[in-house]
Amino acid sequence: MQDFLAISDHSSDEIRSLLELAVQLKKECTQGGNKPILKGKALAMVFQKPSLRTRVSFEMGMQHLGGHALYIGPQEIGLGQRESIADVARVLDGYVDGIMARVFAHRHVIELAKWADKPVINGLSDYNHPCQGLADALTIYEHYKYKVEGLKVVFIGDGNNVAVSLMHVCAKLGMHFTIANPPGYDITPGAVELGKHAAAVTGSRIELLHDPNEAVVDADVIYTDTWTSMGQEEEAKKRKADFQGYQVNTALLKKAKPTAIVMHCLPAHRGEEITDEVADGPQSRLFPQAHNRLHAQKALLATLLG
Repeated sequence: MQDFLAISDHSSDEIRSLLELAVQLKKECTQGGNKPILKGKALAMVFQKPSLRTRVSFEMGMQHLGGHALYIGPQEIGLGQRESIADVARVLDGYVDGIMARVFAHRHVIELAKWADKPVINGLSDYNHPCQGLADALTIYEHYKYKVEGLKVVFIGDGNNVAVSLMHVCAKLGMHFTIANPPGYDITPGAVELGKHAAAVTGSRIELLHDPNEAVVDADVIYTDTWTSMGQEEEAKKRKADFQGYQVNTALLKKAKPTAIVMHCLPAHRGEEITDEVADGPQSRLFPQAHNRLHAQKALLATLLG
């Protein structure tokens, strides 16, 4: 594994290996700390978009493994603007052992990987969010005692970058994936085709619906995300109207299996896509899921930089 740009780039075995390593590193972390396997290694963290979880989980992940992370904000680097992406990649190659980039356009992270000899990790792009998808899988993996084949995972909301990575990781691991979104907010057809190709190999299925009440029947996992993501602020009013009826609340949760868990990648707009009662309720896994970003990322860093 050279880079980590999309879940769909990697085999089911590679994804499972990352999850197994994440479980191991998480256990070590709680039993005295991780071994400094990345001592002397440095990760450049390039941010076009701010983030709480991405920055802290990568920075602490490198620290736990004995390495160092360097934050590079948009004021220091303008990918493709102040300096070409090719030049940025080749400059960073001489300074660090890996690059994590959180960008607006997916083509930027692809170009970074093209020009950098060192490993490149996609910390988020407009197309997908593979680091989140890995942490999501780890959360489901742990809750269901590592037996995830055949589980039904339902995403309620926009067919966005988070939905794409969740769909792909479910397909790779043999979980059934269902999305219910308003018309016009579908997952891109190319991403769906990649998901269906993976699902055909593992025996899982992908279901695209518009009715959330139909979607959550027999669900083992219900997942949601904000209706308006960063960079979509001008669409907020229209999106709020279009997504009425797509809230994860107690009434919707009751239509799923009584053992179903609720997930959200955060930040949450409470009272919109999810209610406080559900987000803070007994079936919520929102904060263990957020904490698993750290352990999933450590598995990535150990694999790519170790």
